[in-house]
Amino acid sequence: MILIPPELLNSLPNLYDTENTKDPICHIKLFTPDANWTWYITEISIKDFTCFGYVVGHSSELGYFSLQELESVRGPLNLPIERDIHFTPTPLSEVKKLH
Repeated sequence: MILIPPELLNSLPNLYDTENTKDPICHIKLFTPDANWTWYITEISIKDFTCFGYVVGHSSELGYFSLQELESVRGPLNLPIERDIHFTPTPLSEVKKLH
């Protein structure tokens, strides 16, 4: 994966591992530098790179998204999605307060 280095991918919880956690940790932040979309990853399936997390776009919601699809997305200025390398893993409740 281009967006997330393998060592970081392997450190993420597997899909459904935190589904009973009241306030899961958002481990990775992805964003469009030329649009107002942000994806916070809480879990991932290494098999097919399906992620679960908090998505902020036209609205904000928890849901599934494909890391492979995000790698092909371009914003209005044709800029690719980027990983916020300065993002510190943060509880979902704190991330929601930012949006």
